[in-house]
Amino acid sequence: MSDITKDRKSLTGQERFFDKDDIIVSKTDLRGRILYANRTFMKIGIFEEKTLLGQPHNILRHPDMPRCIFKLLWDQIGSGQEVFAYVLNRASNGDHYWVLAHVTPSYDGSGNITGYHSNRRVPNRKILDETIIPMYKSLCEIENKSYNSKDAMQKSYEHLLTILAEKGSNYDEFIFSLQS
Repeated sequence: MSDITKDRKSLTGQERFFDKDDIIVSKTDLRGRILYANRTFMKIGIFEEKTLLGQPHNILRHPDMPRCIFKLLWDQIGSGQEVFAYVLNRASNGDHYWVLAHVTPSYDGSGNITGYHSNRRVPNRKILDETIIPMYKSLCEIENKSYNSKDAMQKSYEHLLTILAEKGSNYDEFIFSLQS
């Protein structure tokens, strides 16, 4: 049984929401292990601090979230750039929730990246329904067509780049254009 199949069995289909004035905050090390999570993070994700700290951030990964978006995110923050991204997360009980994430590298006094900081806000529902969800669905369909996960992610990433090229923008410009 694949990891995606196992992941799907634990899903409830129930969406969770948080207040538009709340911000989900987390900090990770260079490998994405959670070093800090605020109360909003723990509440929406149904996690206790003692079980969350030290865990890989991808414990939140929902199987309907395209892996190519995470590739883009890690490529950008790994090179010292910030990134904004719509992300579908999974709570510990199998519920799901959407966020608009702003992820930035954290630096030490010598300018070396030491980890990452993420603030997540409530996303615009109209943007999700009309643009992000259909796009992510098409990217996941590409990823699910291949048994080779690396090849599948690369194909969906190339498709994402094609979508962006057709719009005449890079990912950040695309995300910002949706907000106006």
